[in-house]
Amino acid sequence: MKNRARNDDLRIRTSFNKDWKFFLGDEPNAKSPSFDDLKWRKLTLPHDWSIEGKFDEKNPAKPEGGGLPTGIGWYRKEFIAPANFENRLINIEFDGVYKNSEVWVNGEYLGKRPYGYSSFSYEISKFLKSGKNIIAVKVDNSAQPDSRWYSGSGIYRNVWLTSTAKVSISQHGLFVESGFVSGDFGESTDGGTLKPGQKVGYIEPHVSFINKSLDKTKKYKVEFSVINREGKQVLKHVLEEDIIEDNTGKGVSNLLISQPEIWSVERPYLYTLVAKIIDSENQIIDQQSTTFGIRRFHFDALKGFSLNGKPMKILGVCLHHDLGALGAAVNVRAMERQLEIMKAMGVNAIRTAHNPPAPEFLDLCDKMGFLVMDEAFDMWAKKKTKNDYHLNFPEWHKADLEDMIKRDRNHPSIILWSIGNEIREQFDSTGIALTKELVKIVKNLDRSRPVISALTETKAEKNFIYQAKALDIYGLNYNHKLYKDFPENYPGVKFLATETTSALETRGFYDTADTIRRWPKDGKTKFTEGNKEWSASAYDNVSAYWGSTHEETWAAAKKYDHVSGLFVWTGFDYLGEPLPYPWPARSSYFGIVDLAGFPKDSYYMYQSEWTNKPVLHILPHWNWQQGKSVEVWAYYNNADEVELYLNGKSLGKRSKQGDDLHVLWKVPFKPGTLKAVSRKNGKKVLVREIKTAGAPAKIELIADRKNIKANGKDLSFITVRILDAAGNVVPDADNLVDFKVDGVGFIAGVDNGFQASVEPFKANYRKAFHGLCLAILQSTEKTGTIKLTASSAGLMSSSIIINTGK
Repeated sequence: MKNRARNDDLRIRTSFNKDWKFFLGDEPNAKSPSFDDLKWRKLTLPHDWSIEGKFDEKNPAKPEGGGLPTGIGWYRKEFIAPANFENRLINIEFDGVYKNSEVWVNGEYLGKRPYGYSSFSYEISKFLKSGKNIIAVKVDNSAQPDSRWYSGSGIYRNVWLTSTAKVSISQHGLFVESGFVSGDFGESTDGGTLKPGQKVGYIEPHVSFINKSLDKTKKYKVEFSVINREGKQVLKHVLEEDIIEDNTGKGVSNLLISQPEIWSVERPYLYTLVAKIIDSENQIIDQQSTTFGIRRFHFDALKGFSLNGKPMKILGVCLHHDLGALGAAVNVRAMERQLEIMKAMGVNAIRTAHNPPAPEFLDLCDKMGFLVMDEAFDMWAKKKTKNDYHLNFPEWHKADLEDMIKRDRNHPSIILWSIGNEIREQFDSTGIALTKELVKIVKNLDRSRPVISALTETKAEKNFIYQAKALDIYGLNYNHKLYKDFPENYPGVKFLATETTSALETRGFYDTADTIRRWPKDGKTKFTEGNKEWSASAYDNVSAYWGSTHEETWAAAKKYDHVSGLFVWTGFDYLGEPLPYPWPARSSYFGIVDLAGFPKDSYYMYQSEWTNKPVLHILPHWNWQQGKSVEVWAYYNNADEVELYLNGKSLGKRSKQGDDLHVLWKVPFKPGTLKAVSRKNGKKVLVREIKTAGAPAKIELIADRKNIKANGKDLSFITVRILDAAGNVVPDADNLVDFKVDGVGFIAGVDNGFQASVEPFKANYRKAFHGLCLAILQSTEKTGTIKLTASSAGLMSSSIIINTGK
């Protein structure tokens, strides 16, 4: 007889994002169900109120926190209780609230969660009533300075309402470990020796339960099934009948899948594990599913990292959680765009610096083929700023770390758990006990992945986190000159460069290229070496004093097999930490890509090194004063040489020698056309041209996608280019561009990538920066078209149509 299920019995998880009301300020009476919120603003979550504010040096978060307002905010929502709620378990789930959230339902206090990056939930069944219910959330981000980067403020991640039977699988209670054995590795199974190419996958599913039923004697069984990407069931297993007690766990080992599809960065194949609770009457009373991937990886002290038996470098970047002009408010398409840009550069790994990311970010990494270093904390009990997480660490670190591991452990993308970044307990003996405690918390929940911490103290005898001898891998930040001798200094220790580089660049700005500079030169001297443009050269020749240029770093990391890989600081510019400049700088200069998503020149160095697709990129632009000596660089791959031409005349051929990552020519400027040709075995591979641009004449609009979903969330990123009459981007154009939107959409944000711009992100205008700016269009829930028109005084305007559909 087949299993049966009643619709009112199964798990129902619905978005709880719509129809909230918001008030910026403190209103203690808002927790009361009778409070009048008629005049409050209506909005849909996720929401970040800081990004809506004005940049101001006097804002308490300071430029280091992005220079935007913080404070206290209240959210309220009226809702109808789910059907049959008296006989169900109803949970409200928050993916993230920044920060110090407190929640009330119908005036009843549910609790507080200080850490702004934790996902958490409350059971609200007993507080609900028939008809109208009121939830109120206070968010307090007023104590500043807090974060060392822009945090955002508010209910900035998704909220969910989940209804289950009183006997159900607990939240994040379904956990699956997986792997495979292969004849390629000379392995065998109980069934005999495997042939080359033959693989056998195995999974070990575990499930934990909640039992709030009054009948504790009733028996249940658990059915596991695995569904492949094509929808076919490839495995089924039933655990024998047993009494399910509250919070107990059940598991089974070594369920086999013949010839499994393997998850890899090139082909991220996902299976779905479904767990069902079936009662003695053969009815399904709860069902939960999770995606997972079958893969294996290994770190070796001498040979570095391998995935599925294939040696490879971890080619990673660190990413903060903000989405540029959209702030911290989670948007799947914006995160996907960031990852697409990184993937095209050759990135295969992401470090979630320095906190647990949104769940949807990890879903994207699973689907798109990124390895992930999932990080818990930026500090422990010792502070980095006055009001940071150190205040909450003693009471909350166990719950926050456990919740991260339980939430994230089914993601095949995750290969590392990081318990901290540059933790100050490195420098005293308290680091030993805390390291052991945190590692134990992780290992109690997941032993399938190594634990790491990003360290800065390079002398073992002075590093108390290292002395705990609890970490699986040594993670070193910066100090690329120490890579070479690491095996001799730390025999048998596995090594990963957890944070590197901190190079400083502004897209499209070029000055002296022939010297490497450290800005600032140390941590004590006042920075006076900048320029009136508030910029850093896009030639790769400036870094922070603790870091190194992109080329210096990668040349060292690529040379040694024992370096498992690296995470470059950072993939994108991010709001806050605008070193080395003071106000009005308000976002970082570290990114390989600017805040608007426009690549800087170093992007193409990585692309030429980290991908096999043909690359030829020349810099800088070709608008200079007559006779000025300009250093022209070319990044290239898949070729033996590059020849440079100016107005048809050859300036010579160049080939990379030794550790070179680019070639260069010093060229006296003459207006016209600069052309580069790459060749392999004498045959042309690629041609690139840069032309001297004339005066700004017209606007060009380019959409990353012209068809988006009418779901109220989807985005189209519109690149705005200022062109001369011949169609060349004008490299110094800073025209003010006005935007007009018609149809079923609106402008979600505008940007131009300049780190010292204090123009608002929420506006219908933006100045171009080095010829470019960006408008982000967001759909409504209506199908139709969105028309964006861009205009600027003295220029030919331009329009573009974006289609929206279900």
